[in-house]
Amino acid sequence: MESERKLAHAYIIAGQPEPGYARAKLLAQEMLCSAAGGVKPCGLCRNCRKVLSGNHPDLIVVGRQADDKGKAKREIYVDQIRDVAATAAILPNEAERKVYILRDAGTMNPAAQNALLKLLEEPPEFDAFLLVADNADQLLETVRSRCVPLTVGGEEDAPPAEARDRAERYLDLAAAKARISLISFAGENGELGNAEMLDFVRAARMLIADMLCRRLPDRKLSRAELLRLAALMDKAEEYLRFNVSTKHVLGMLTVDTIQEQ
Repeated sequence: MESERKLAHAYIIAGQPEPGYARAKLLAQEMLCSAAGGVKPCGLCRNCRKVLSGNHPDLIVVGRQADDKGKAKREIYVDQIRDVAATAAILPNEAERKVYILRDAGTMNPAAQNALLKLLEEPPEFDAFLLVADNADQLLETVRSRCVPLTVGGEEDAPPAEARDRAERYLDLAAAKARISLISFAGENGELGNAEMLDFVRAARMLIADMLCRRLPDRKLSRAELLRLAALMDKAEEYLRFNVSTKHVLGMLTVDTIQEQ
């Protein structure tokens, strides 16, 4: 099964600011990852390592500027977006594309949003734009219509205990690199309904986030492995939202959970 997914050129990531920015960075890492095949981001290639260290020349973060007292200004101004437009046509330095993250995108004033709209309507083929906002409704409808919406950090109910137990077992098998047991896991859960499978994916993503934030032990999974599993859960959810069968999603997980290093 093909592991890479087709990514859009623009996303709005709405929700709590810090989880939203973390999701944007993970998506940017996926876009810049230079691994040949497999689940992205790999967390191991040069591009992934540079994103994680915060010094990738093709990842540009734009946010509210500081005033003379060091406090963030209330808005992102049109001149900042014009600066983005001025660099957008320049080829990437190292990766195959450039990624712009706009933090606090909901604070863009109308002139700034309209300047960005021109970029979103006819973007260079090697550019991507990730807009992080508290609420997508802060953005003009014309901007929203040209972006794929994502929501993070909502006040969701905790997944059912059965889904969490299933996710715990899956992560234990991933950490143990237990391929045969993962095949058995897929067989045992092949009759799950779509909603039950989504609960499992959501529970696994929450556990992975807790491990990345050191709220839970990491089960001896490296940060790169955890980031790759987080991306794999995103892919699984995307498939389920498009009504791909549970058996096919579990088959993808069986193949892609453990990568040969």
